[in-house]
Amino acid sequence: MRFHDLHTIDEFRQVMDLEKRIWGYTDAEDLVTVPIFVITVKRGGILVGAFDDEGRMAGFVYSLPAHRDGRPTQWSHMLGVLEGDRNTGLGYQLKLEQRRRAIAAGCALVEWTYDPLQALNAHLNFTKLGVVVEEYAENVYGESSSVLHRGTPTDRFIAEWWIADPTVEARLAGTEAAPRPPRLADAPLANVTGSRGRWLACAHVDLSRHEPRIRIEIPIGFTEMQMEEPALAREWRDATRTLFTTYFARGYRAVGFSLSRDEGCGRYLLEREP
Repeated sequence: MRFHDLHTIDEFRQVMDLEKRIWGYTDAEDLVTVPIFVITVKRGGILVGAFDDEGRMAGFVYSLPAHRDGRPTQWSHMLGVLEGDRNTGLGYQLKLEQRRRAIAAGCALVEWTYDPLQALNAHLNFTKLGVVVEEYAENVYGESSSVLHRGTPTDRFIAEWWIADPTVEARLAGTEAAPRPPRLADAPLANVTGSRGRWLACAHVDLSRHEPRIRIEIPIGFTEMQMEEPALAREWRDATRTLFTTYFARGYRAVGFSLSRDEGCGRYLLEREP
C-alpha cells in the first residue's frame, strides 16, 4: 500500500464514497462532506489515504486540529478500511501515518472515540497502539443510520494516545509486552458472564470491587449481536455502561486489553492510582 495526504476535491469525494461503503450510512447528516474536508485539511487536519498498486483507495484516516488544556492535539474522527482489506494491518499502518504527521505538527496527544464493546477495536487501540481511557461518553452521536451502530445507544470510550510517551514508543517498537499477562491474571473480574445460545451474556455486575486492578469482560462479535440479538446487545450496553462509569468515577482508568478468540471474549484491565 502507498500512503499520501489527500488534498483534492476528487480525493475527498473518494473518501465520502468509502464512508458510505464501510459504515453503510444512509443518512447524509452522518457523513463528513467535501466542504468540511476542504477547510479542516487547509487548517491543520490530517487526512491520509491508503492506495493499492492499481490506485484504488482502500482506507483512510482523518483527524481534526483540536486543543486540550491549552495545547494542540488532534481529534481522530474516522479510521476506515474496506472489508476486503481488513485484518491485514492496514488500520494500524494508517494510525502510524497519522502519528508521524501529528508529531511533526507539534502534538503530543491524539484522541478519538470508539465503542467499548467492539473487542477487535479495543485490541488495536490498547494492545497495538498503547492508548489509555478514563472517560466514558453516553450516546455521544445519538441515533446513527449505520447498520454497524444501529440497535444500541452510541456510547463511546474516549481513547487517549500519548504519541510521544516512552510507553507508547516501546509498544510500537514491540519491546513491551501488551498487556503483561500477570497483571491481567491477578486482577479480579467485575462482571460474571455465561453462554446464552451462541452468544456471551453478562449475568452479573459487581460494583463492590476495590482492588488496585480489576478486569471487565466483553463479548466478541458485538456488531453481529446488535443485528441478530438486539435485546442482548442492549443488555450488554446497559451493563458495561454501569461498570465503566462507576469505576471511572472512582479513579480507575482502562490501561490494557486481552483478546481471547477461543473463549469468545475480551477483557479490559482497569487500574486505580494509589
